[in-house]
Amino acid sequence: MNHPITALVIMGVAGCGKTCVSQSLCQLSGATAIEGDTFHPAANIEKMSAGIPLNDEDRAGWLDSLCDELRRVDAKGERPVLTCSALKHSYRERLRSALPGLGFVFLELTPEVAADRVSHRPGHFMPSTLIDSQFATLESPVGEPLTLALDASSHSVDELAAQAHRWWLDHGLKLAG
Repeated sequence: MNHPITALVIMGVAGCGKTCVSQSLCQLSGATAIEGDTFHPAANIEKMSAGIPLNDEDRAGWLDSLCDELRRVDAKGERPVLTCSALKHSYRERLRSALPGLGFVFLELTPEVAADRVSHRPGHFMPSTLIDSQFATLESPVGEPLTLALDASSHSVDELAAQAHRWWLDHGLKLAG
């Protein structure tokens, strides 16, 4: 076992199932969910709603807010599980700098599956027209430390959460009680 994983980021492009997997994983592990989308400033949401991809500058303040929230939840003695696209290596490094032992669960899927899922999400600000830009921005985390890649195209939410939970247990998750 390497450094124990103290917190997780559930990552991937829009439509990969980050929120659903996080909720299921938190039920299994007793961890605290942090929904990354709720930390976007209004300007980011307006931009994405208009079909304009975010750039590094747009994401900088958002990532800082996520780092602060990871530290806040951890300082309360809770185990955070953050949902965040974390598309670039530099974004993941920024998050890693916030909390030692941060692990990543990468939910991989095809552009076709992502576009289909996003087009059927009611009330979300991310249009399916931005899927191609997300895949263009994505720098795969496969091979990075404390990273698990899972096939989100062919496994159910519960299967993905169970796989992530087993991996976290193998890497130092301590269950309450």
